[in-house]
Amino acid sequence: MQMLLLNSFFEMMLYLARGGFTGNIGTELRGKNNRYSCLWNVGKYVAGISMGFGMSVYAFDPFVADKVITAAGANVCSKVEELYSSCQYVSLHLPANSKTAGSINYSLLINMPVNAVLVNTARKEIINEDDLLRVFEERPDFRYLSDIEPDCKSVFEEKYKGRFLFTGQKMGAQTKEANINAGIAAARQIVDYFKTGTKGSG
Repeated sequence: MQMLLLNSFFEMMLYLARGGFTGNIGTELRGKNNRYSCLWNVGKYVAGISMGFGMSVYAFDPFVADKVITAAGANVCSKVEELYSSCQYVSLHLPANSKTAGSINYSLLINMPVNAVLVNTARKEIINEDDLLRVFEERPDFRYLSDIEPDCKSVFEEKYKGRFLFTGQKMGAQTKEANINAGIAAARQIVDYFKTGTKGSG
């Protein structure tokens, strides 16, 4: 499941960087800064693949020790504002809950560097869509990638063609292998619970 989420994430980044493979001049990921606000289990894989593309990797996760982040090859951001203000690519890997709903807002997004790209493979609820549209209106360089369509999709289609990419549905488990692996993982969690009383994280 994790690897399928990552496949979706990097496929969208490459598609955008190469201008939708239309033959127009694109950009490279090498040399860009990729930062992510994350659940670390997913984030550490993002870090490894990003470095494979020659990207500098930074991370913010208040629930993970700095030494764990640095051990994966990423640089630590002490504040979430730092993560957004100094990086062209920001990848989101957050749960949707009362604390995160609408937390990706105008004050964070407007301060991203020129040609900023926000990549959301988490949940649409964490994005303040009114604020996102405001940023799109004020910054023609800003782009948004997501593997789930926002509620304001029609506005994007009407006004911002070429600056966004949405897949029709969540793509994380859209392979036979991912469905099998998810079933195996669930079965192992059940077995562990009966053996040790340990509850899984999923």
